[in-house]
Amino acid sequence: MDTRTQPARLRIDRLREQMDAHGFDAVLLPSSDPHLSEYLPGHWRAREWFSGFTGSMATLVVTTERAALFADSRYWVQAEAELAGSGVELVKVGAPAAPGHVEWIAATLKRGRTLAVDGAVLGLAAAQTLKGAMDAAGIALRTDADPLAGAWPERPALPVAPVVEHRAPHATEPRAAKLARLRAAMAERGASHHLVSTLDDLAWLLNLRGADVDYNPVFLGHALVGPQDVRLFVGAGKVDATLAAALAADGVRVEPYEQARAALAALPAEAVLLLDPKRVTLALREALPDAVRVVEAVNPSTLFKSRKSAAEAAFVREAMARDGAAMCAFYAWFEQALGRETVTELTVAERLSAERARQPGYVSLSFPVIAGYAANGALPHYRATPEAHATISTPQGVAADSLLLIDSGAQYLGGTTDVTRVWPIGTPSAAMKRDVTLVLKGTIALSRARFPRGTPGPMLDALARAPLWAESLDFGHGTGHGVGYFLNVHEGPQPISKAVVAPEMAMETGMVTSVEPGLYRPGRWGVRIENLVLAVEAPADEFGDFLAFETLTLCPIDTRTLELARLRDDERRWLNAYHATVRERLLPLVTGAARDWLLARTEPL
Repeated sequence: MDTRTQPARLRIDRLREQMDAHGFDAVLLPSSDPHLSEYLPGHWRAREWFSGFTGSMATLVVTTERAALFADSRYWVQAEAELAGSGVELVKVGAPAAPGHVEWIAATLKRGRTLAVDGAVLGLAAAQTLKGAMDAAGIALRTDADPLAGAWPERPALPVAPVVEHRAPHATEPRAAKLARLRAAMAERGASHHLVSTLDDLAWLLNLRGADVDYNPVFLGHALVGPQDVRLFVGAGKVDATLAAALAADGVRVEPYEQARAALAALPAEAVLLLDPKRVTLALREALPDAVRVVEAVNPSTLFKSRKSAAEAAFVREAMARDGAAMCAFYAWFEQALGRETVTELTVAERLSAERARQPGYVSLSFPVIAGYAANGALPHYRATPEAHATISTPQGVAADSLLLIDSGAQYLGGTTDVTRVWPIGTPSAAMKRDVTLVLKGTIALSRARFPRGTPGPMLDALARAPLWAESLDFGHGTGHGVGYFLNVHEGPQPISKAVVAPEMAMETGMVTSVEPGLYRPGRWGVRIENLVLAVEAPADEFGDFLAFETLTLCPIDTRTLELARLRDDERRWLNAYHATVRERLLPLVTGAARDWLLARTEPL
């Protein structure tokens, strides 16, 4: 193969031509947009376009002579395959002695050279770190121009999907009440104005939803909240007259999307603006007049939306039951089809998604189905494609004795789901059973946790890892992430991971978080068992308020994959009690083969 014609090579060559024309010695392409989103509309998938790497998180740096992609361990195998022949080198973030992209740039570029990055997609906090490092290295930083101009003629246009209202009863708090709460929080900080740029914060605050980002029911926009009014900046034609009138009744005025910077530039000198440096870009910050005082703090809406109300929690439980019923129907079909029909990873995604789509209140998937059979299950963010996928079964039997990992979820009007299970294909080996059991022990340990209210999420991480650590095993991703309410499947502020602890990560009543320890054997199989849990009040004592977790997800855990001798009596009791709850909650919603499957898979140990 002549790699000189590989698409990424040709695209990077075109980028270098533009770099030379503008006097840039290097260009930084983060996985980001003007809203610092995790999942991006096509218009801002520059890192993917120029490198060929399709994973959701990575950073690309292109110099006049080298190109490097920085990705963590979740993506190493995928990145190595997708970067082959591109001329882009993979830097394994987290590997021993591997630099981050900031350190790499400082070490690679000579003093006096120029690094360009679009300030419109560079987070303010990240920009502060980058500028400090570049100043120390004697490298000029240009953030006032789009380095992709002229290098990406095929760039997709901005999305045009309409903005819609999230209505009662699923929207359990009126927009006016949310704005009143926000303004009270602004007053506590001494702020007259507040900028909201992150899309899930914006959607939550105004009880609006959209379809500008795949799998996330959000829309592109910014909001400038003042003492009496809100200026909502969205694309032309995205808000119809009826919705605009409803927004106006709550003091929300719709203005063109591209006018957000001008509105910030026109703030009066006496204004005090509250903004979150982790959720606002450099370009928006630089638009402010020098006289405007800035208060940096976490978006109040980030904290508000993470704490689901009792009414929201009730709708989430209903969504979980509908999701569980869909999975029963799918898995009943799947088990009878094994060894009798041709079933591929693509088939799994299609059939499971179709069952979810039949459920009341279903809107969309919450992320692409991950169905990883055998070695593919060892890739935490694997996604089967028509060009590359595994066959699990044919009419002649299963392809091989192994494990199938399925990570999937959906968006419902009353909640967002995310669940991972591992299923035996053929007869699982003793080694496979050992791995599944160790991971399950971690899931149980964290699910049963009781802890003081306000405990930072990262402090709980070791509970899920301890059974694996005891065997000198570990996994490279976080143990848990926040989950939105008919919003992004990943939300803050309470990660359960090895993250550096910050005050806003405190676990509070009403937070929905995933519990998903894993174990991955490259080239062989992968294991992850994921439930969503709700932080609820536990009995208090003289030592203060305590919290516990209520498991929300309703899907059996396959006991055929377990080495039962490794489970303690209390762990068996937890599993039996969980399966009893799954059976009780789902039986009224399933019939026929799905009911039979549910009964079989929830038999007590």
